[in-house]
Amino acid sequence: MARSPGAYVRGSTAKFYEWLETAAGAQSLPEGPPVWICGDCHIGNLGPIANADGDIEIQIRDLDHTVIGNPAHDLIRLGLSLASTARGSDLPGVTTAMMLEQMIEGYEQAFRKITAKIERPETVKTTLQDSMRRTWKHLAKERIENTEPTIPLGKRFWPISLEEKKAITRLFEKEHVRRLVTSLRMRENNAPIKVLDAAYWRKGCSSLGYLRFAILLHVGDGDYEDDGLCLIDMKEAVKTVAPRHSKARIPNDYGERVVMGAQHVAPFLGERMLAETFLGKPVFLRELMPQDLQLEIAQLNREEAVKIAKYLAFVVGIAHARQMDKAARKRWHNELQQHRSKTLDAPSWLWKSVVELMAIHETAYLEHCRRYAGKS
Repeated sequence: MARSPGAYVRGSTAKFYEWLETAAGAQSLPEGPPVWICGDCHIGNLGPIANADGDIEIQIRDLDHTVIGNPAHDLIRLGLSLASTARGSDLPGVTTAMMLEQMIEGYEQAFRKITAKIERPETVKTTLQDSMRRTWKHLAKERIENTEPTIPLGKRFWPISLEEKKAITRLFEKEHVRRLVTSLRMRENNAPIKVLDAAYWRKGCSSLGYLRFAILLHVGDGDYEDDGLCLIDMKEAVKTVAPRHSKARIPNDYGERVVMGAQHVAPFLGERMLAETFLGKPVFLRELMPQDLQLEIAQLNREEAVKIAKYLAFVVGIAHARQMDKAARKRWHNELQQHRSKTLDAPSWLWKSVVELMAIHETAYLEHCRRYAGKS
């Protein structure tokens, strides 16, 4: 999180919702139709996602904090992430204003026509092309740094206990868990599954203190070939920090909440996920596909920044709009078109929220770096 202001924004979801609970954060925000939202909608949580048949789309790819809530919260969080990226790219403030204008234009486009298409920026096109070319060997090299059927222990992967190993083996003996694995990549429904290796996965600071396992499986009777190996990510589901709608009914089980949210917000990902209980804790499982990638946006020029803002907001808009009927989409679209000024095409509530959050997060980032430097 000390690496850059953008990295700090990505890792400080709770601070965003702390601001939302304040008088400044709560005032004058529109209340959109209650739908499943991402809950942590920043740039790094969008990217190419493959479905069970291998089709690829840009969708939201991390639903840890998903909840039935106000879609405006996803918009503000995305706006903050985009503004932070613009600052990290040394772009002037006028570019940030243009990004928010185009962001709301892209988001609204999804509500004008649910089947609408939008031009992809070059950054997105390149990432999609890379995604389509990827195979198991790319995934193995990237995730486990090893194309052999083992998970190498080291900085990223730590040894697990005998109890955990036995529990993982028992987990994949369950029929519904086995069906999750065999349903992908056109595998045989009755194909046998063998756990080859498993390790604790230290994947960012959010993993520490919670269960997170990388599990290597072999599917079928053949040799250890690309299509017979799969890597499962099993992650402990935690309580969301995003506020839910007061009348929303969502699962009490955190893992079931994540899976249900994914099925609504990111169908390509949701159909590949399963909620379970592991050693008494709620978890969710998904097979990592070679085509799944995170959008890497470190440096942007002005033109690409504006296009990226419009496109990513469109993706989020589609995720929200597909959950609403025609009347709800129209009401929300009309609400978004209000509160415009003569000098800024983005709604005033979005602009004010992002500006205030940028100031809060830049201050908090510097304080975080000071503490980090004192310990290093």
